[in-house]
Amino acid sequence: MTGAPDIVTLDRIAVLETARLVDTATAEDWARPTPCAGWDLRRLIAHMTAQHRGFAAAARGTGADPAYWREPEDLGEPSRIHREAVTTLLAAFASDGVQERRFVLPELSLTVPGSVGIGFHFIDHVVHAWDVAVSLGVGLDLPDRVLEAGLAVARRVPTDPAGRGPGRAFAPALDVPDGAGPLVETLRLLGRTPEKWPPAVGTEREV
Repeated sequence: MTGAPDIVTLDRIAVLETARLVDTATAEDWARPTPCAGWDLRRLIAHMTAQHRGFAAAARGTGADPAYWREPEDLGEPSRIHREAVTTLLAAFASDGVQERRFVLPELSLTVPGSVGIGFHFIDHVVHAWDVAVSLGVGLDLPDRVLEAGLAVARRVPTDPAGRGPGRAFAPALDVPDGAGPLVETLRLLGRTPEKWPPAVGTEREV
């Protein structure tokens, strides 16, 4: 689409919205359950922090080092460590030529063009923005263009059962009901069950 934002811009919007949501959490919120099976909010934020650090390393050409992908051992201040990782990630993705570089992604055993790697990060954080919002019971504010772009990526994620399930990035895909909006279709294609969670404010029409 002419004039459509590129993947770096789309990713930045999703990441900043997720960071905004994380920054609203209080000490009493870290033990809240999330749509990520077996993960409370503290563990989800640790995962997001590690992903930001790992993808930033990939953008810098050092993604093969597994140290960058490890979850932080110190989880005493989840919002602070997450925000620091966000700053690092956004700076790395904003560097010249990032989409043309080769991203080494050891968790996926892949080396891909930067534009593809950023797309992986983008769809992950569209979904995690929703995860955090419904865990906290607060509003999710992602523009339609971001949700539509997220759906386009979600439709390209392989549905082979061997690549889905425990220990994988996404659960098995679920059927999408007729008339589902882009957010709900994205969530169900990636194995989420939005009907089991209170709708985030601003997305009631989607769930």
